[in-house]
Order: sequence, then structure tokens, then C-alpha cells
Amino acid sequence: MEKTRIDAWFDRPEVRQELIHWIGRLVAVESVKGDPAPGAPFGPGPKAALEEALALCAQEGFACGSYDNYVGTVDLNDRATQLHILGHLDVVAAGSGWDTPPFSCVHQDGILYGRGVSDDKGPVCAALMAMKAVRELGGTAKNVRLILGTDEESGSADLAYYYAREPYAPNSFTPDADFPLIHIEKGHYHPDFGAGWEAEAATPRVTSLTGGIRFNVVPPEAQATVAGLTADPALDSLCRQAEKITGATFEVEAAEGGVRFLCHGKNAHAAMPDTGINAIQALLEVLARLPLADCASTQAVNALHALFPFGDTRGEALGIAKSDEESGALTLNLALLSLDDHGFTAKFDSRFPVSSTEENCKAACEAALAQHGFSVTGDGEMTPVHRVSADSPFVQTLLRCYSLYTGEPDPKPLAIGGGTYVHDIPGGVAFGCDFPGFDPRMHAANEQASVDNLLLSAKIFAQAIFEVCGEAEG
Repeated sequence: MEKTRIDAWFDRPEVRQELIHWIGRLVAVESVKGDPAPGAPFGPGPKAALEEALALCAQEGFACGSYDNYVGTVDLNDRATQLHILGHLDVVAAGSGWDTPPFSCVHQDGILYGRGVSDDKGPVCAALMAMKAVRELGGTAKNVRLILGTDEESGSADLAYYYAREPYAPNSFTPDADFPLIHIEKGHYHPDFGAGWEAEAATPRVTSLTGGIRFNVVPPEAQATVAGLTADPALDSLCRQAEKITGATFEVEAAEGGVRFLCHGKNAHAAMPDTGINAIQALLEVLARLPLADCASTQAVNALHALFPFGDTRGEALGIAKSDEESGALTLNLALLSLDDHGFTAKFDSRFPVSSTEENCKAACEAALAQHGFSVTGDGEMTPVHRVSADSPFVQTLLRCYSLYTGEPDPKPLAIGGGTYVHDIPGGVAFGCDFPGFDPRMHAANEQASVDNLLLSAKIFAQAIFEVCGEAEG
């Protein structure tokens, strides 16, 4: 299919306006996950969004189906399916801080604002527009099926339901991530671990320590109570020194029988721990320097500091650090910690590269923890790396389509620490819609999408559909 024909089809003003209209219809549905109900496995919002999307697709003349409102399907034709495009209609909660109504698609100077314009309702509409273009430009020898999911933000139970009933396609991509293409998603290892001890009376000692909000977030806050100390200038000086080392901020206040330390860090996604300030690890830097009594809780605090020192986001101290040219370095985030008079529980999140194995990751971690009397208490298995060869015909085809429309001469596939909608799909890759240099503000206030970028994505998708599914004869 000649690029000039695809460009000419998409460059018509009515296509741009129709794409904006489609996105507006979907963004208007507040499709945040809710309580399940009969016929609404993820609550009324995702169900309503799926119904609206299927109504839109049917109005455009596509054959549509629903799998018990877990997913919807949209087919280009009735031939053998060669390609699945996986998009989702559920969104995260709006939150606060918006300058426009979050569930209205507001168009200003070529930018769309609203929850879902980039994740993932805008890309879904770009994929649908690509299918419409392909159909009107002559069709394909094989089918492409657009799969409209409703649970990507909360675990992808929607895809598990669908693929328990239908086969995988020979090729799959999701327009729910970055260009040029993501072909490696690191494996995940995030065990729960801890230790217990008898009630203690010695002072000074840490009587409570808490931090973290979710295992996949760098903890922005942590606090600890230490019995047997009083707030004095020496503690303030220690905190100021720790602030210089960590970039976190500390407060010290009197508490019943002792003092309380409050640590303020900076949250970030666990896949990119270097972009945050881990408040738990920063607080351990202070606690490990206090004149604490020699007791089990002190030994645990010192051991945690030794195994997870501030700034170690690669698992060096734990003995699991690995890196390779293909997929990068292992990342580690001490995410959750809760300590009281009887013991502690904790959880870290690591994203490991191709070179990590059961022996040099899981077994090495368990051995390091055991040296300090800690043990893994749950969630102790490794989720494998998702990898599609950069040399595969499918990957090379998609990269060629991207290059054709962007002018980038030799785009390289990416490896990431996060997971995408195709992490469990054999041979699946992430392909768009976010271009380098554009911040979609995903999951944040004022989520945005560029109309030009979405149209360019749709052109690339149309080219890819023709190349993967073949042009129809005649």
C-alpha cells in the first residue's frame, strides 16, 4: 500500500474532526472500575464504556461482539485473523488538580484534555480509524481484530477471560505505550519478607516504623517512633546530615515515651526508582545512626539498612544486581515496611533483566535475607521476562512502518521495567501511541494527547495492518 494513499485519506479535515468526536464520546463515560454486578464484571463504568464503544463501531459498519462485557471485539472482515490490536476502555480515577472537566474531552490548540485521551481511549480510536481507512482503501487478505478491554488498570482479568475462550492471533500489539516499539518487559520479583521477636523492654529502641503505599510505588512518606530518646539538637543535626545525603526532608517531634521521626521523600513508579526519593530507605539512614539498644528490633533495623541502603536501586547489597545490553539493569524498590513490638513485614519490588535467573535472583535474595534471620513469607515467585526477538519479522515490519512515517532512519526497540497490556500475550509487543518528547501526563491531572500524534499513529497502524494482513486481491 503506497504511503501517499494513506496520507491522502487521513489528511482530510473530516477525518480529524471525526477522530476528535469519537474520542469525546468515549471520554464522556466515567469508566473507573467499580463493584462487580451481573453483566458488569468490573462495575457499571467499564460496562457503559464498552457499550458506547461497540455502538460507535457498529455505526461505522464493523462487525462487533461482546464476551460477557469483559471485552468487546471489532473485526475488519470475516477472513482468518492475522492480527490482534489490544486497547482498553477502563481508566484510573480522575483525582484532583484538573484545569478542565476530567470526563469531557476538551480540545485546545491541537491538544485534547480528559481522562483517557492518551490512556487508552484516544489510541483505541486511532486504531479504529486505521481499520476504517484500510477498509475504504481496499481491505486486506486477512482479518485484524480490535479487542476492547475493560480491566487493564486493575490486573487484566478481561484478557484472561477472553483468551481462555479464544486463540491468540499470530501477531498482536497494543497501542498503550511508547513508540517506536517495546519488545522486552522485564520480569517481576516482589516478595513479602519479615521476622518476628518477643516483646522487648530495652531502650532506646524503635517501637514502630511504617512506610509505603503500594508495592509498585517508591514510598513518598515514612515514620518511626523511638522509645527512650528525647528531641534535642543532636537529633536535628543528624536529620540535616541525612537530608544532604538523601534529598529527603525530616521532622522530629516529641512522642509518648520518646520521639517520632517523619520522613518526606518523592514518589515515583517502581520501574524507575532513580526518579524518586525512597522515604523508607532515607529514614533507615537516620535510624541506623542512632545509639539504639542491642536488641532484636535494632538488629532488624540495622540489617534492613545493610540490605537496602539509600541509593541502592539495583540490588547490589542484596546480591541480586544484574544487567545486560539487551534489557538493561535490574531495578529495586523497597516499597512497604511495617515494624512493631513483635516483628516486621516488608516488601520490595524488583524488575529484572534477561540475565537474571532463579539462582542469581530468587535464591540469592533468600540466602541474603536468611543471613539476618529474615524469611520470605509470600509472593516469592519470579514472573518471567516478556521478550520478543528484535529480529522477528513482526517487530521489523512494525519498526519499518514507524520509520516510513516519522523519517527516523533506524529506530530501535525498547526494553522497559513496567508491564504493558501484552505482557502475557505470546509474541505481543507495545507499539505507540506516545512519541518521544511528548508527555501525556498519564494517570495524572490534565492528561493530554496531541491530535496530530494520534493521526500519525493511525497512519502507522494502517500501514502496519496492510503489511501484516496483506492487501486484498482486486
